[in-house]
Amino acid sequence: MNDVLTGDFALPKWDFWSPDAIRVVNWNIDRGMRLQEVTDFLESQKADLLILQEVDLNARRTGYVNVAEQIVRKLRMNYVFGREFEELTQGRRTSPAYHGQATLSRWRLRNPRLIRFRRQSDFWRPRWFLPRTPPFQERIGGRIALVTDVQVQRQRLAAYNLHLESRGTDDLRIAQLQEALGDSTARRTELPILLAGDLNLDVSRALPASTLQLAGFRSAVGLPSPHTTTPRGIFRHRHRVDWAYVSGSVEPLQARVHNTVDASDHYPISLVLRFRDA
Repeated sequence: MNDVLTGDFALPKWDFWSPDAIRVVNWNIDRGMRLQEVTDFLESQKADLLILQEVDLNARRTGYVNVAEQIVRKLRMNYVFGREFEELTQGRRTSPAYHGQATLSRWRLRNPRLIRFRRQSDFWRPRWFLPRTPPFQERIGGRIALVTDVQVQRQRLAAYNLHLESRGTDDLRIAQLQEALGDSTARRTELPILLAGDLNLDVSRALPASTLQLAGFRSAVGLPSPHTTTPRGIFRHRHRVDWAYVSGSVEPLQARVHNTVDASDHYPISLVLRFRDA
């Protein structure tokens, strides 16, 4: 469960100078249930770096495919994938199904690893009285941050791809966020950091906002408040749960929530990161 899958499908690059900026998309893709529409949107963005949550691997509901690899083969990118959960009702007898996070890049990805948060909800764990059927969504594992270095020619960026717990309290989510921030402490003097994902938390509120600020992070979204990143449903309100933050020598520009894209139950966020010392 703690092994990171990797794949290199990007075309060779012959650039002699480092770019001064890269384009980023952060998106919870709802497992890749509408994979063609997801891929079409991502292709239209011509992004250099994709931070994706809720990505399926070998699950019945998404046709038993490696969703991340399907996307990178079409977009000609590299990827790393971290397993968040084994989906006990979605796999085959001899090949389990997983659900997790994927970071995709046109540039080389180095040193991928997982932070499996110490504090977890027990909501998803199997129980003897529940049948092994999809509606009960029984799982083994827990929420993670997928950490990867992105080597953009001579520039390097650390990408923290987060998916915080959707069940439980904000205290639990803030504890998971603090663990990722604590991990980043030693790296903040070395290189710029992008922390993005589905936080299941409105981090513009006082406590999470101050937690991020004290850790040296500033919002990369920079949009008028309030903005929402999930659509309204019959039994669901709009929420502000998908975020991107940066620290170090990068300047976030041109942030946008694509609130007309309906290929997932979350809207994608795009932005440009400009390297200050490029």
